[in-house]
Amino acid sequence: ISSFQVYIIQVSVGNHQWTVKHRYSDFHDLHEKLVSEKKIDKNLLPPKKIIGKNSKSLVEKRQKELEVYLQTLLLKFPVTAPKVLSHFLHFHLYVS
Repeated sequence: ISSFQVYIIQVSVGNHQWTVKHRYSDFHDLHEKLVSEKKIDKNLLPPKKIIGKNSKSLVEKRQKELEVYLQTLLLKFPVTAPKVLSHFLHFHLYVS
């Protein structure tokens, strides 16, 4: 039986706030695209951990790290986020 963790991340842009839900693998896919297309630092994404990956403390720690990761990306693209990042954050649903 394979189990996976879905991370619920709070996103804030200006006066807008919403949440997005993604698996770590979604973050990894996003990161790979940004590294190749936008030359993002490949060490920016928190590393994948195997042992104890579903322990409550590790899940909470990783969730905070992923929030920091997304906020860092938003700071790197203050005017226009790359399309892949905009899609990942569901901008099309929230920002008019």
